[in-house]
Amino acid sequence: MPQIVFLPHAELCPDGAAVEAKAGETVLDVALRSGISIEHACEKSCACTTCHVIVREGFYSLNESEELEDDMLDKAWGLEPESRLGCQARIADEDLVVEIPKYTVNMVSEGH
Repeated sequence: MPQIVFLPHAELCPDGAAVEAKAGETVLDVALRSGISIEHACEKSCACTTCHVIVREGFYSLNESEELEDDMLDKAWGLEPESRLGCQARIADEDLVVEIPKYTVNMVSEGH
């Protein structure tokens, strides 16, 4: 089973976390299941950028992004070459190290 290491985030995961994942799950679903409340204002429909994450290790093991995700990522705060939308990034069989950006484009937390 692959493992995702979420790097420390001041609000969502102050100490960081290492969690087990199943191949085929999205990074967002694993985070939510593990109590890491990453924003997802569009309810995982690839219509916003609030679940933007940066995959520091294991990026190339994820499914390839589609054009809609790439278009949405252009609007993300702090975009990097290893950026993905957590709702679209499906885990394969390799461990990941994921950073949750400090900011999103969401002005108000949805409080999911």
